[in-house]
Amino acid sequence: MKLADMQRDFQSWLIDASEDAADRLSVHAAAGLAVYQNNYRAQLVSCLEHAFPQLRTWLGEEAFRNTAIAHIEDYPPHAWTLDAYAEHFGETLSRRFPDNPDIHELAWIEQALGEAFVARDAAPLSVDALATIDWDAAQLRFTPSLRLHAMTTNVEAIWSALCEGHTPPESEMLAEGGGLMVWRRKFTSRLREVDALEYAALVQLQQNGSFVDLCEMLVARLGEQEGVAKAGALLANWLGSELIIGVDSDVQPLAASESEG
Repeated sequence: MKLADMQRDFQSWLIDASEDAADRLSVHAAAGLAVYQNNYRAQLVSCLEHAFPQLRTWLGEEAFRNTAIAHIEDYPPHAWTLDAYAEHFGETLSRRFPDNPDIHELAWIEQALGEAFVARDAAPLSVDALATIDWDAAQLRFTPSLRLHAMTTNVEAIWSALCEGHTPPESEMLAEGGGLMVWRRKFTSRLREVDALEYAALVQLQQNGSFVDLCEMLVARLGEQEGVAKAGALLANWLGSELIIGVDSDVQPLAASESEG
């Protein structure tokens, strides 16, 4: 047997437990192959446990492990690092728990926190740079670590309680939905719950970045005076949270590095 064929059969055994592949490798190798497969699956389960510690607690040990095993059967590793293995776990959760938005939102939080931690670095925009911006043409740029997701349950309270080792509240649907925002500030991934209006504003800006369009949306919802004031308050909040890394305009691009130079 050629080395490439042997490697292909070994991979087939690890992923699918293919008896044909096992027979081609060796009729005497069954016990050893089983050890390799158990180690392979144990490593993948451990990867998911590490990526979703609070979800593991929320689901319970048995339910989490059964879900992890089902995920391993459907999604073999596809990247060079196990850090990427968790990225499709939400799809498995959606199939196994279709009527549990708390589970889906909790899983999103944990995955987003991990993604934000390894996202590309970007210096925040300096407040001093605001004076030179043409706001009629301004296109805001958010930090690459920013992640957004709709929130329909009290998942933020659940996640916070689990992180602090407290008994989490029962899952509840919110009377009015909002949003979840995850980003990295310096060396720490952060989670913030935002109301429906701020969530809509963030989503719109992620799509087109136009500050004028944001103001128009807020004015349409709140009226001119309150809408313009809200736009200013949100902008100040995002700057203070180091979410904005630059502003592009038709005049010239302005980024954090230029404003600090």
